Amino acid sequence: MRIRTLLVLLFLQIYSVNGQTSLKEINLKNGGYSVGFKHYTTIDSTRRYRIENDFNNKLVHRPIPISIWYPAELENSTPAPLAVLDYLEILKEEEESKNLPNELLLDWFPDLGDTPQNRAHLSEKVNALSDADFLEGKFPVVVYAPSYQASSIENFALFEFLASNGFVVISSPSRGTETRWFEGGTTKDMETQSRDVEFLLKEIYKYQYIDYDRIALMGFSFGGLSNAITVMKNKNISALVSLDGTERYNYTVLEKSPYFDLDWLNIPYIHFAQKDIPEEVLTNDKIPAELNYKFQLYDSLNYTNAYSYKFHDLTHSHFGTVGVLFSYRDKRQDKSDAEIMASYKLLSEYTLQFLNATLKNEEGAKQFIENSPDRNNISENLISKKMKKALRPAFDYKDFKDLALHQGHRDLISLYEKTVTKHPTLELEEAMLNRLGLRLAFNAGKMEQGINVFLLAVHLYPKSANLYDSLALAYFYNQDFENAIANFKRSLELNPENQHAIDKLKQLEE
Repeated sequence: MRIRTLLVLLFLQIYSVNGQTSLKEINLKNGGYSVGFKHYTTIDSTRRYRIENDFNNKLVHRPIPISIWYPAELENSTPAPLAVLDYLEILKEEEESKNLPNELLLDWFPDLGDTPQNRAHLSEKVNALSDADFLEGKFPVVVYAPSYQASSIENFALFEFLASNGFVVISSPSRGTETRWFEGGTTKDMETQSRDVEFLLKEIYKYQYIDYDRIALMGFSFGGLSNAITVMKNKNISALVSLDGTERYNYTVLEKSPYFDLDWLNIPYIHFAQKDIPEEVLTNDKIPAELNYKFQLYDSLNYTNAYSYKFHDLTHSHFGTVGVLFSYRDKRQDKSDAEIMASYKLLSEYTLQFLNATLKNEEGAKQFIENSPDRNNISENLISKKMKKALRPAFDYKDFKDLALHQGHRDLISLYEKTVTKHPTLELEEAMLNRLGLRLAFNAGKMEQGINVFLLAVHLYPKSANLYDSLALAYFYNQDFENAIANFKRSLELNPENQHAIDKLKQLEE
């Protein structure tokens, strides 16, 4: 039987104690939308991949299986209702075992387990309907990164819950660079999954019912790590949700990325963490005790509103639907099935409130997230919370440039004088202004804007021969020869050896 290579995170150690759960007992109260579901496979033609189970060593374009949940319109379609087994057949496909007989499914995948309780899950009905039409409208989207080598469907109950409340959720499996398998939780593995997330960020533009200005990333375990680096590379993300993300446990993998830059993680960030690992487990499994209290990413963030919640009844595998329903229980630390299901429901509700606050700007949801658990009538025996408010970063050249762009690079001297009153440490370097002025001045239709930048520049640096030369050149190409001559002469007064100004003045005199 196949043995999967799993990330060596000791808190994932499991011991066999069977329990009983069900979707009905999780009891997520769906929102007002019917839920549609589609699954298909496309390719990323920029990368090569080998399907091991084909046994031919042939390289193909990287396959990207995609699962998408969305608010659905039922009047003009007859979608088929789905069961848990339908989701697990997608798992078979993504694990490159699509020809596996269903009767062997639970035995084949060690994350499931063939028990009477797990067999009962297969026929459970889910809330999603296959291939229903999209509902008219513009909905915010959540792009999901699964845990280590996991399926796109691993959190299907949460995805259905979010879609029923007016979100689109899109997910693809967590796969290695060259094959299905990761190297072992390396920076390369993280970058590979990040590229898959970025592929989904492009895929959403195929859907007219998605609001492209309201995008969140959400990830579980290793997916949380990959999403953290994705946010540092992409500026069109509005919020970040981490379901016991590995950025808490393996920060060094994040730091090794060439894209690592904490200043770029400046959007609202929420991390939901597992319960404290008991002393017995720490000792027997040789787990560093600091995993219970150290969170280097959270502690290092400065320019974002960050929230950290610890769920005292959830261990790591229970942050996903498949884990709640199918995983064996660790008798040393796992809570009862009833407690696990209640906390998973609470996790889903907190996730919804955070997304409502950040993507839908709902005041009630904002207050819920800001409140302590007890103010939301939730026992602190279930959840503990800490949060930190974003520091205001120093106002710099990039911020001023944004202000200037907003007003079309007009009245820049006045803008500067107003801005420096509020931000006295603002410094606009000569070279930066010169580059900006040149880029604008020789960009079609923006000549006047470039001249305005140079006028600000010579106001700030009145003894810069180079700036006057650039300003003169802009006037020259704008066919304002009178001002071109005046500024070339001013440049020569400051630097009599400026050969460029000498040559241009000769040309103008001729």
